[in-house]
Amino acid sequence: MMIKYWILITIYIVGFVLSGINPHDYFTWILEVFPAVIGLGILILTYRKFRFTDLTYWLILIHCYILFVGGHYTYAEVPLFNWIKDVLHQSRNNYDKVGHFAQGFIPAMIVREMFIRQEIVKKGMWLSFLTVCTCVTVSAFYEFLEWFVAIVSGQSAESFLGTQGDIWDTQSDMLFALIGAFCMIIFLSRVQDKQILKMNTANSNR
Repeated sequence: MMIKYWILITIYIVGFVLSGINPHDYFTWILEVFPAVIGLGILILTYRKFRFTDLTYWLILIHCYILFVGGHYTYAEVPLFNWIKDVLHQSRNNYDKVGHFAQGFIPAMIVREMFIRQEIVKKGMWLSFLTVCTCVTVSAFYEFLEWFVAIVSGQSAESFLGTQGDIWDTQSDMLFALIGAFCMIIFLSRVQDKQILKMNTANSNR
């Protein structure tokens, strides 16, 4: 495994450990960081068969850090966004929306790269459409998962849900994931295409 991947893993471990030091509550922390742990496991197990571009790996790491911060403080109590709430006179801490934006943006990077490199979908409108649809499906699945955890855990899942009294929280979460997926398609598609071409060229020269 090349040194750049060890750097990514080291940064991941540092964030994971710091996140787990005196979190708001350990039950919420486990729920929030669990996807990051599962994600790392999948990436390690599939590393030899399918290696993502560097940009995708770095964005996955950023997404993990978003989960780590949310797990440590809970999404309703992240200090920076409490300050933003006070300054802008907002009704809630909106760190949760950052998380759901990332839940659309980063999976869009992953899905689009897999579609292209596995030759599942050709480049064009269908590629963008199916990438966005997949990300919205992932977001919807996560909302169902949150609902299931709330039913099973009762009041102890309140910090995990992070609705903060917003009756439209689920809908707005999915909207932000949708916006995130669209933003990835609009702003990073060409960058990703160049990285994929660079990787393919490097692989063909070996």
